[in-house]
Amino acid sequence: MDFSLQSHASFIGRPISELPTPSLILSKPVLERNINRLQQDVQELGLSFRPHVKTLKSLEITRLMLSNGLHRGLIVSTLSELRGVLPLAEEGILNEALYGLPIYPSALPHLHSIRQSHPSLTLLLMVDSLQHIPIIEAFNNSIPEGIPPWPVFIKLDVGSRRAGVDVYSPDSGAELEELVQTVEESTAVELYGFYCHAGHSYSTKGEEEAGRVLGSEVSGVLRGVKLIARGEEEKRRRIVLSIGSTPTAHVVRQVKKYLTEEGNVNSGVDVDVEVHAGNYPTNDLQQLSTDLITPADLAVRVLAEVCSVYPRRNEALINAGTVALSKETSAVPGFGRLVEKPEWGVVRMSQEHGIVGLLSGDGAGKVEDVFRVGQKVMLHCQHACITAAQHFVYYVVDEEDVVRETWVPWKGW
Repeated sequence: MDFSLQSHASFIGRPISELPTPSLILSKPVLERNINRLQQDVQELGLSFRPHVKTLKSLEITRLMLSNGLHRGLIVSTLSELRGVLPLAEEGILNEALYGLPIYPSALPHLHSIRQSHPSLTLLLMVDSLQHIPIIEAFNNSIPEGIPPWPVFIKLDVGSRRAGVDVYSPDSGAELEELVQTVEESTAVELYGFYCHAGHSYSTKGEEEAGRVLGSEVSGVLRGVKLIARGEEEKRRRIVLSIGSTPTAHVVRQVKKYLTEEGNVNSGVDVDVEVHAGNYPTNDLQQLSTDLITPADLAVRVLAEVCSVYPRRNEALINAGTVALSKETSAVPGFGRLVEKPEWGVVRMSQEHGIVGLLSGDGAGKVEDVFRVGQKVMLHCQHACITAAQHFVYYVVDEEDVVRETWVPWKGW
């Protein structure tokens, strides 16, 4: 029997020591504290906020991230996530959803269907190539009854080299200008704003480095605003500038400095600056490696069980391998680190096997003195988004590590 699918609710009211292994555990007090911290920052700065739901992919955390309707828009990475948040639109506490991948043809029929069934929910698309516009135009023209234009973000690459128009390469200006002009001239789309995600901020160290990346985000989206044709003064436009990543969200209080340095870049445009982030409620070892958080800010743990102990090589075997943890790494060594004994961590893995060893060569300790078969151990993971995607239920605990809720995430694409 898969306990995570068949009887997870039966563990409510029980301590985590009684959970099956491996299990993913969420500390609700830490989640709430992390959410409230960023919430306070954006409110005091007068910024909009758009949470990304890709980390925990569940209705309960999405409601918390939206502050139960204080924020009205979000980002999804999958159609499954979009379908999952629809109850919030039906409740009237969600107005906008951005489909966060550059649009591709097979997604449009699904998005159009949701658009028809939930007319109160505005769906936003993302484009970063001239090829996207004729694809959207062809789809719109295929609908006999007609279809209103899709609001679109133009995605910009400010250094992560994942997606978006590269705004900092020497020859990128003409490419971005042509894309802005094509969007402006098309009847199938309307320009909603400019969006960037500083994924490379995960490799920063400290507030100063993260702040410089935040500055590159601000500068990047404002380059897009400069390219918008100026209309008549009475036809001023509102353009949304969406910046963020979890590391730069941690230093978002610096954003006013960068906006002031840039000044008024287009007198015919009113800009609304919004912050987006997804990993910030949970955090993980990758975030810890930036020195922007502390271990007390880590809300995710994986409970595993010792399956064997090997004194000759000073290692132990646990039942949490690649599938339970992921093979992500960071400046923090190991594929996962023991919560109570951080000098020990997962040093090698296969699918279901995790090999626990000392994380540094000068570490002292004999495995037979620390671990025994059947012992349950708690691990911090490297990348909460990928680790959470591997689990079919989350056990949500209170300050005493007693299970108070179970959350079932959305699966698939």
